Amino acid sequence: MGLDDIKKVAVIGAGNMGAGIAELLSRVGGYQVIMNDTTDELVRRGLQNQQQKLQRFFVDKEKMTADELKAIIGRIKTSSDITATASQADFIIEAIFESMELKKKVFKQLDEAAPPHTILVTNTSYLSVTEMASQTKRPDRVAGMHFFNPPSVMKLVEVVRAALTSKETAATVYELARKLNKEPVYCRDTYGFLANRAAGGAGAGIGTENDAVELVWAHIAPPEDIDKAVKLGYNRPMGPLELGDLIGWDVSVHGEEDRIREFGWERGHVHPLVKMMVRAGYTGGPGKKGIYDFWKDVLSKW
Repeated sequence: MGLDDIKKVAVIGAGNMGAGIAELLSRVGGYQVIMNDTTDELVRRGLQNQQQKLQRFFVDKEKMTADELKAIIGRIKTSSDITATASQADFIIEAIFESMELKKKVFKQLDEAAPPHTILVTNTSYLSVTEMASQTKRPDRVAGMHFFNPPSVMKLVEVVRAALTSKETAATVYELARKLNKEPVYCRDTYGFLANRAAGGAGAGIGTENDAVELVWAHIAPPEDIDKAVKLGYNRPMGPLELGDLIGWDVSVHGEEDRIREFGWERGHVHPLVKMMVRAGYTGGPGKKGIYDFWKDVLSKW
C-alpha cells in the first residue's frame, strides 16, 4: 500500500499528542480524519483544545482565516467506538498512554476491525513496536511513527521498522511524514529509538555519549541520522557524534582511567567502538577522521 492509497486516517487517543497529530493530518495533509478515544467527552475536549490553539496561534495572528479553520476542524470526525473507527481507516496512528499492555490490547482490536490493507502505526516514544505487532495478523503492516511534542511544531518523525515491517510499509510511513512537512529518519526497533536513546528524554531518560555510539555499533542507524534525530527532536545545535568528531574521541580514551578511578567502572567505561576507532586512527578532532568516516569506511561494510 502506497501513500496515494491513503484517503482516511484514524488517530486513536485524543490527548495532546493524538489531537495534535489529528489536526496536523487535516491541516497539512488535507486528510479526512477520525479521532477516537474511550469516551465522547474525551474526544470532544481534545478537538476543542486543538480548535482553540489554531484560533490563538493562526487565526488571531492572521495566518489563517476563520473559514480555513472551520474546514480543518470539519475534516476531523470524532468517535468513541474503536471498532467502527478502525473499520473506516486506510492508516491508523495509535497515540495512547505509554503502557505496553494497553497498546497490545488496542493493536489486537485494530487488527480485528481494520480492513486488510490498513497500516497500523504507534506513536510510542520508546516501547517495542515488534511486541505490539505480535498482537496482529499483519506484522508486515505495523511500524512506529514517533512524532515529537508538539507535533504541529517539531520537525522530527522517527520511522521505526519492527522485526517484520515490510519495506513498502516503512516507505509509506516515511512518505506520509514528508507529506506532513516533517523530516523523517529511519531506525530499527530498539528501546528509546534514536533521539531519546542518544539524548535522553521523556519516557526514555537514558541518553549518554555511549548510547549514541552503541546505536552506530549495533547498526541501528548511521551517525548522520542519529545526530539529525537529536538535533531535530531536542533543538540542539549539534548531535553527540558530531561533537565527538569535533572534539576528538581520543580524549575519551585517554581520560578513561581517571574516570574509573574517580567514579568506578560503570561511569568510567568507554564504548569498545570508540577504542577501536582511536586504535585505527579515527580519533576525530580538527582535520582528522572520526565516527562519521569510520561508519562509511568500515562499519557500514560489515
